[in-house]
Amino acid sequence: MKNRAVHVLGVPLDLGGGRRGVDMGPSALRIAGIDERLAAMGCTVTDKGDLTAPIPETQEERDPKKKYVREIAAVCLKLYKQVMQAHEEGALPIVLGGDHSLAAGSVGASADFAATKGKDIGVLWIDAHGDMNTPQTTLSGNVHGMPLAALLGSEPAELSKIGTRSPKIRADKTVLIGIRNLDDLEKTQIRDAKVNVFTMKDIDKHGIAAVMKRALAIAGKDTAGIHLSFDVDVCDPSIAPGVGTPVKGGLDYREAHMVMEMVADSNRLLALDLVEINPILDNQNQTAILGTELALSAMGMRII
Repeated sequence: MKNRAVHVLGVPLDLGGGRRGVDMGPSALRIAGIDERLAAMGCTVTDKGDLTAPIPETQEERDPKKKYVREIAAVCLKLYKQVMQAHEEGALPIVLGGDHSLAAGSVGASADFAATKGKDIGVLWIDAHGDMNTPQTTLSGNVHGMPLAALLGSEPAELSKIGTRSPKIRADKTVLIGIRNLDDLEKTQIRDAKVNVFTMKDIDKHGIAAVMKRALAIAGKDTAGIHLSFDVDVCDPSIAPGVGTPVKGGLDYREAHMVMEMVADSNRLLALDLVEINPILDNQNQTAILGTELALSAMGMRII
């Protein structure tokens, strides 16, 4: 992994959430030195810069059940094309967010690229939230709570129709890890979809190493590899205060690194999303520094 070609893709998107600021996440990660530190590990890093994304002040909300979904879909389509290009060139895309709605484009591209080879991908969705609401179940209308639903199903249609196929990914090859904050109707969605879920209770009970061993076996077996979509709010606010939707009781520092270290050890990583970093709520760029360190661990940084 250390010798991989890497494309860094910034997505300053914050139309999907109810709190402003995650559009500055890509800048915060670059200030934390993500490009330079990946290069120091031996990766060949090409920073593709930031996609253009509109801000809420210049747009109309339109549908309160899926706010700004057309504008979000347009950004996701641009990201889809860049992630697809990275895969075609043999590079590993690292997507810097931005809110988690961008995964409809990034994960969708990884899945469609694998499909051209006759393969499915596995997905590790590391998050405090399930992101499996639809316009019919949402309480907020915030689209960053819907991308996994779009990848697994048909709603919201503006996101699910990006690319060449729908659905994009298989529920039995999708694993949610670190979940601890779900809407009531979303719980039904998750159960009905039959995705694999490891909540924080499972992590507390069995330990992060055992959970990750099982998750990697599920997502990695008989697939082209794993797309890791990592929402930094999976970490406890004590170590990651600067996130879009903080929730107490998350991964601690070593648990978060163990997730990434075991992904690196699996040698199955196809792409990485780092999303929902909000510098407005941060303390001296602490959360972006953590995100950078976690990316390094996913790419094979070792303690010794």
